[in-house]
Amino acid sequence: MTHTYHITGMTCAGCQFKVQHLLSQVPGVTDVNINLEKGTGDVTMDHHINTADLKSALADYPKYALTEAETKHHTSAASSFTNEEEKKSFVQTYKPVLLIFAYITGLSILITATNGGNWMTGMRIFMGGFFLIFSFFKMLDISSFADSYAMYDIVAKKLRAWGYIYVFVELGLGIAYAINFAPFVTNLITLVVMVISIIGVLQSVFNKRAIKCACLGSVFNLPMSTITIIEDGLMIAMSAVMLVLLA
Repeated sequence: MTHTYHITGMTCAGCQFKVQHLLSQVPGVTDVNINLEKGTGDVTMDHHINTADLKSALADYPKYALTEAETKHHTSAASSFTNEEEKKSFVQTYKPVLLIFAYITGLSILITATNGGNWMTGMRIFMGGFFLIFSFFKMLDISSFADSYAMYDIVAKKLRAWGYIYVFVELGLGIAYAINFAPFVTNLITLVVMVISIIGVLQSVFNKRAIKCACLGSVFNLPMSTITIIEDGLMIAMSAVMLVLLA
């Protein structure tokens, strides 16, 4: 069963992560989905849990106040990120990501065309540009990225420091692709890192959790969706292809 509660005092992604983590520790709670914009939390439990027990979980942080809202019995969480996002078209919502992909793709094609049509070089440039640009936006506010990333990544959930480390891993991979450093090792690391990353993304999208995608850090307010799966899946596929060709 899933119950919805009003939660006040949350002002940022860090608050969202903290409340979700605290409520997740309550015995019997199987899933917690916090909607920062609406100030609500959907708590899924395997048996009825008194509201007082949930409040006790937040007792050490008095700025967070939990009260009962409506009770819902459903198999999925909120189906939209915000009311505003519902009104936006796909292009409007994901315009930043689409523009980034268009720029990187265009640059890769130009470089490939001027290097004898070597599509391996084109893929390398695309992957380098992808990691450099995405790491740049995360660098603008690493702390907020780490908080958002911990909401869904399977490693960051258990080790928040991974959110900080991940930014520099992306930066390192971007540089490695740009200078063609140790291609086999670079692609192998990319494959492993992106496979781990996509697991949390798949879980969030398939469970229809209304959370923010951390792919562009805290600069753009993008909802988690299938486009995030496509991003990670594309990098996995390209690194796998390059590994096969380099083997």
